[in-house]
Parts: sequence; C-alpha cells; structure tokens
Amino acid sequence: AVETALNGREGLEKLQNAPIPPDLIVSDIMMPELNGLEFLREVRRVPKWMHIPFVFLTAKGEKSDMRYGFQAGADHYITKPFDPEDLLVIVAAKLKRHQQLVEAQQQQIAEIKKRILIMLHHEFRTPLTPMVGYSDMLNTDVGLLSVNELREYLKEVNSGADRLRRLVENFILLVELETGHALQSYESRKRSMNGLFTILESAVSSTENFANQKGVKVSLKNEAGTCAVITDGDYLRAALVRLIDNAIKFSDKEPREVEAKVSTTENTVIFSITDYGRGIPADEVEKIFEPFYQIDRHVYEDQGAGAGLAIVRRIIEIHGGTITVQSKLGSGSTFNVILPRSG
Repeated sequence: AVETALNGREGLEKLQNAPIPPDLIVSDIMMPELNGLEFLREVRRVPKWMHIPFVFLTAKGEKSDMRYGFQAGADHYITKPFDPEDLLVIVAAKLKRHQQLVEAQQQQIAEIKKRILIMLHHEFRTPLTPMVGYSDMLNTDVGLLSVNELREYLKEVNSGADRLRRLVENFILLVELETGHALQSYESRKRSMNGLFTILESAVSSTENFANQKGVKVSLKNEAGTCAVITDGDYLRAALVRLIDNAIKFSDKEPREVEAKVSTTENTVIFSITDYGRGIPADEVEKIFEPFYQIDRHVYEDQGAGAGLAIVRRIIEIHGGTITVQSKLGSGSTFNVILPRSG
C-alpha cells in the first residue's frame, strides 16, 4: 500500500499514527508548513524511523540543496523532470536493499541469541550455585550460625547477586549494540559535553565496591583541561566502567593499582586505563574485543562472560572513536579510548 500526504506536517502525522513504519519515503523539498528538509530532520530524530530509506524528488537541483539533503540523512536525490521508469528502478533498489539489511539484522540477532544461550548455560549457574547454597544454609541453620558466619554468608549471596546483575546488564547492552538499537539511541541523544573528568570520576565511583573486594586501589588523573566531545554520556560512562572493571579483575599482583586518566591532544580526547597485572599475550590482543572471548578462563574464573571489551569497542565505534591497547606480559596493560574533540 502507498500512503500520500500533502506536506511534511501531514506526512509526519501519518508516520506517527502508522501501526508499522513504512519501507520507503519519497518526498518533495518545496512544501508548505513543513518542507522536505525539515520533514527529513524530524524523521531522523525518531530511533525507529532512522533507517527508513528516504528519497528526495524535487525540482531543486542545486548542489547546495543536494548537500543539505544528504547531510540531513537522505539516501537518494532525483531532480525534476524525471523519467518515471528511473524512479521505479530507484524505489525497487532501495526497497531491496532495505529488505537485505532487515534480513541481515535478523540473522545477526539469531546468532547473538544462540551465543548468549550458550554462555547463559554456564555463566548464570556459576554465581547462582553458591547463592542458592548459602541461602539454603541461612534458611535452615540460621539459629546455629554466629554473627561472623551470617555476615560471610550474606556477603557471598550479595557477591553472586552483583555478578548476576553485571552479566544481565552486559548481555542487554551487547544485544542493543549488535542489533543497531544503540546506534539509533546514540544519534538521538548525542550532544557536545565538556565535563569529561566528571564522567571518568563517575565511572571510577561505580567500580569502587568491586575494587575494594579485590584489594585494588584506583587513582584518577585529569590532564584534559577545557575541551569537549560529541557523546552520549551514559554510553561513554558504560564503556569506561567496563574498562576499569576489566583492569581491576586482572590486577592480580603488586602493585594492585589501576590508573584512570583523561588527557588531550590538539584534535582528540584520550581516556587511558592502566593496570599492572599479568598483561595480554600478543596473539590475543585483537581477540579480546570479540564477544564472549576470555583470557585464561581457568585462572580468572570471575571475569564474566567476556562481553565487556566487545561492548567497549562498539560504544567507542558509534562515537566515531578508536580504542588501542599497549600490553606487556608480566607488566600490565593500558587501554586508550580516543575520541575526536568538538571543542
């Protein structure tokens, strides 16, 4: 079925009331009330509409108008007068490409579900087993336990619950990132932010309990001065939390310290997380960013499902940044998150 609207305002209303998003939008630029460019910007602000193919059909053929259209998120541009056959060919091609993307995404989701189910079989049982065991003892032997024993049992239950919470959060966030939902959220929420050290402080604060459990000291350094990046603060903080959390897990020898630092160059902002643990073998440096990859599982049983660093890289990628690793066996590792400056 084909829906039509007289102008951008009416088109927007029809989109809002539609039970499902359309497969394609074809729009003029010169329209009353809400012109084509304004209509496109409104469409691209809504996450569920961001990936709808958008074709401009207009008498305006100036390069500047075409540039504005592409900058706003248009997929194609046809100028009048046009051959109807050309329009049909373009529409068919865009619809086919859209369907291919949908099928690829569905296949990707199916693969993620499969991998998550495999990991759940082990990862959820690991913290659940002691939680159930200690809970049973608290339920049946509470009158026979000393205060210290009660505290120890409750501590173990709390530790298992915290690990489960982190597992669930990682799985949910990884699915959002792998399916494109996180990118849509980022595009709608991103803004210029200059409180970069505050974000790093907040990330360190979130890992404080875990650091205390592991006997690891986390220090902060601010070498950024006044600068800004285009970011979604929640996603950036989530990435930094996982990097710090990872550094704490692998700080298994003296000095049991982690350094979290933010600094700048002329064009970039750099968040650096350094630990002084065992380091990463050279042939595993690239593999650590793969979902569910784990280093020395038999040694680091509490490292989780191996989703943390995959989440970090994907978050940094949607920010238009990069992540690098310097590591030396026996000396530790430094992870650098590099983001383009916006001011």
